[in-house]
Amino acid sequence: MISKTTTTNASIDRYGVIGYPISHSRSPQIHRLFALQTKQSLRYEPLENSPKELEAAVRDFQRMGGKGLNITVPHKTEVIKLVDKMSERASTAGAVNTLSFKSGEIYGDNTDGIGLLRDLTVNLSLSVENANILILGAGGATRGIVALLLEMRPKSLTIANRSLDKAEALAVHFSHLGPISACAFNAVPNSHPYDLIINATSAGVKGEMPSYPSGAISNATYCYDLSYGLNPTPFSVWARKAGARESIMGWGMLVEQAAESFNLWRGVRPNTAPVIKEISINA
Repeated sequence: MISKTTTTNASIDRYGVIGYPISHSRSPQIHRLFALQTKQSLRYEPLENSPKELEAAVRDFQRMGGKGLNITVPHKTEVIKLVDKMSERASTAGAVNTLSFKSGEIYGDNTDGIGLLRDLTVNLSLSVENANILILGAGGATRGIVALLLEMRPKSLTIANRSLDKAEALAVHFSHLGPISACAFNAVPNSHPYDLIINATSAGVKGEMPSYPSGAISNATYCYDLSYGLNPTPFSVWARKAGARESIMGWGMLVEQAAESFNLWRGVRPNTAPVIKEISINA
C-alpha cells in the first residue's frame, strides 16, 4: 500500500529574529513574503530575549536544528561572542545582524550596510559620493553602515552621540576608511547643513523624542531614519517640520538587508520592490 507523505513543521527549515523588544519587528512578514515569492519552504519567527538570555536562546535555536537568525537591537555587538567565524564586513563593522548555523558552527555576517546602500542608491537614486553625512547614534546600527558609506567616498561623515566617547571610539575604528569625525549629540557642527542625516538611535523604537540638531538641516537635506513604525517616527516628524527636502523611514533598508540575509541562507535573492511597497502601504 502506498501512503501519502505529509509535510510536518519539523521538516521545514526554521529561521527567526532575536531582539528586545521584538513586537515591532516586521522581519517575520518580510521573510514570509520572500518565501512565497521564491517558493521556499521555511518558518520564520520572532524571539524576544533579554541580553541575559541571548546566549541560551541562540544555543537552543542552534541545538533544535535552526538554520539562521537575524539579530536586532540591542544584541548586534554582544552576539559576536557566540560566533565561530565572521564575514569581512561583519568584522569591519564590529557588529553582526545575521547568523547562519552550518556543520555545528555559527557564522556571523552584517547585511545592514549593503541594505542601506541599496535603498539609498538603487531605490531612492541618491548619490553618497562627495556628500556631507551626519549619523545620529553610535550603536550597533551605526557600526553596520559606516564602512560601506565611507567606501562611497563622501566629503565628510560625522557621528554624533549622547555619549561622546562612544562616537569617538567609532571614529577611530573607521578612520582608515575615509574622512570621519565625532561629536556629542548636543554639539553637532552647524556651520553648514548636511546633505544626508541618518538617525541610527533607537529613540523611535522607545518612543523618545531627543533634541535633534536643528542647525544641521536645510531644504536640501535628505533625512533617513533607520527606524520604522505604524506612524511617522519622532525623527521623521522633526525632519519635516525643520524643512528637510525629504524625510524617509527605513522600510527600504529593512527589506534590502533582509533580502541579503535571505540570499545568504537560501541562495536566492528575492525581488524587493513589491515587498517594500506592501509593508510600507500596510504599515
